Amino acid sequence: MEPSRRNFYRGLFLIAAIYDLSIGVVFTFFSGWAFELLGIRDKMPQGAYIPLLGAFLFVIGVAYWLIYLGDLHRNHDLIVVGTLYKFAYASIAFVFWARGQAPHIIFPALFGVADLVFLVLMLECLVYLRANPLAAVGG
Repeated sequence: MEPSRRNFYRGLFLIAAIYDLSIGVVFTFFSGWAFELLGIRDKMPQGAYIPLLGAFLFVIGVAYWLIYLGDLHRNHDLIVVGTLYKFAYASIAFVFWARGQAPHIIFPALFGVADLVFLVLMLECLVYLRANPLAAVGG
């Protein structure tokens, strides 16, 4: 794999890691503050629901970090799981937005759009890896 393409994919997964780790920390430990800042504290589910989602985001951020640090071919399975996550979030965000049920515009317009962009770029990475099975990709 040419260095520029390897660096592009590594950068993609580094940005995805930072993005999801950051959101994960906010929603795990500071969800009340985040919902208050958005002016939707009254729409925040009670209990562990939001912190659990935040913890999941943190874990998926760790997976993107591992992809960034490692070999793309060896981390193919993690890339598939991460790509599916981006598809799941973007789909749900846009469906609930279309139904008028998004708790705040930030969920589809920022997070949904960002995940859609990540989805497209991660799919492109998977297509490239499939077309180039012998490309050396190490760190």
